[in-house]
Amino acid sequence: RLHATDVTSSSFRLMWPELLSQETGYYTLEYAPAAAPARKRTQQVSGAHTSLVLSDLAPETTYEVALIPESNVHYFPPQSTRVTTLAEEISPVQVLISESGPRSFHVSWAPVPDSVLSYQVLYGPLPGNSVQVLEVDGRHNSTVVEHLAPNTTYLVTVTAIYRSGKERSLSAKACTQEGERG
Repeated sequence: RLHATDVTSSSFRLMWPELLSQETGYYTLEYAPAAAPARKRTQQVSGAHTSLVLSDLAPETTYEVALIPESNVHYFPPQSTRVTTLAEEISPVQVLISESGPRSFHVSWAPVPDSVLSYQVLYGPLPGNSVQVLEVDGRHNSTVVEHLAPNTTYLVTVTAIYRSGKERSLSAKACTQEGERG
């Protein structure tokens, strides 16, 4: 039965049972976005194949796929399936540090795609290896980091965690202000 695996935002792998062999025919593969059947693409595949990767696809799009075994021995009915590509996984493109004080600063980032489940904000003083993590809901694009040391440079890394399980990160440096003397 025709099915898809390894689905990404721009490709997927089709797999099907061994119906033909190199000698007995070939497959015609047709695929098109379900919303735009006129944009159909056709590909011929040797009878020896039982899988094929389709790439250059649009993200978040449902494709209608049909596999037509062209056999010179038996009739095989066409097999079809629907596959929906994943949303594009964009990493945070900018991380902005603002409202910096002696003990806290504000971190914001963009863009905030729908495919993000949550963000992790990691921060720690430079140089050093003590890192703390804040979990932020995927709908938000900023957070405040508190309880910091004054006059210290921090490395801040924002990691987007996608519904697909993938992660993308971007880092920025932040400096806290000098504390009040006394």
